[in-house]
Amino acid sequence: MKERIKTVKSLEELQDLYTATFGKNGTMTAKLKNMAALSNEERAVVNAENSELRQLFRDKQTELENAALNAKLATEFVDVTLDVEPENRGTLHPLTQSLKELGTILESLGFEMWTGPEIEDDWHNFTALNTPEYHPARDMQDTFFLENKNVMRTQTSSIQIRAMEKQGVPIKMFAVGSTYRKEMDATHSPMFHQIEGLYIDKNITLSDLIGTLRELLSKFFERDIELRIRPSYFPFTEPSVEFDMKWDNGKWLEIAGAGMVHPNVLKNCNIDPNEYQGFAFGFGWDRMAMLKYGLNDIRAFYDGDIRWLKNSGF
Repeated sequence: MKERIKTVKSLEELQDLYTATFGKNGTMTAKLKNMAALSNEERAVVNAENSELRQLFRDKQTELENAALNAKLATEFVDVTLDVEPENRGTLHPLTQSLKELGTILESLGFEMWTGPEIEDDWHNFTALNTPEYHPARDMQDTFFLENKNVMRTQTSSIQIRAMEKQGVPIKMFAVGSTYRKEMDATHSPMFHQIEGLYIDKNITLSDLIGTLRELLSKFFERDIELRIRPSYFPFTEPSVEFDMKWDNGKWLEIAGAGMVHPNVLKNCNIDPNEYQGFAFGFGWDRMAMLKYGLNDIRAFYDGDIRWLKNSGF
């Protein structure tokens, strides 16, 4: 057996020989099973043979592995002049990138960031925002109602109420967070993200709102932005307007809802509307990211497809 081990030429052949020796039905295995019938002197001989054969197999395996490695090294080489493979680095999600950019711009304009709970009570989500009980925004088709009569936040405007209740006026803040509504298609998601700005002080006018949004959009999209303003209706602003932005194809895109804060909202937050006034605006930063990065399906943000993120240049 010793001479046979020495003449083995491959690892496969060595494995077959090892199995024939130490496998379930191997020759050495049979000897070890019969140890009880042997004298002490015979047991010592078998043990010595067992140890010697195992060592011979280990040595032969090392010899064959080294020979295989040397043969491989003799035919392969590393070209150190080649460029290294690109580093597979992670990046921030495009929605996170967009939020950081928008937040940085708003902070540069003097706005302070606020957040709030995603599960809201009726007061902060509806009533304090001058949304009466008969308003369609309360309809079951739009709002996720919970058993305790709370709701999944339908808009980040509720954070504005909390900020005014806590801080009072003057106040210049923006709210960010997830919102929830019962809608799902290529441009709408049951969970989406909003940014809303609020500025309450003395002598604030609609011109301040227009200038703020033009500055924000121009900095975010890194170009001069042409805006169109249309009259609209929101229960928490008066007058209410919607802003359209002229895009690359020459079409006008609806980009934000806004207006002067309704006197009833100020009263609900113990603010005198005869002394203070201000503006509020809101938009989905998902949509802002879609426009900036040229996407046409909001659902791609949430699919978790790493290939899409890499190929999209994020």
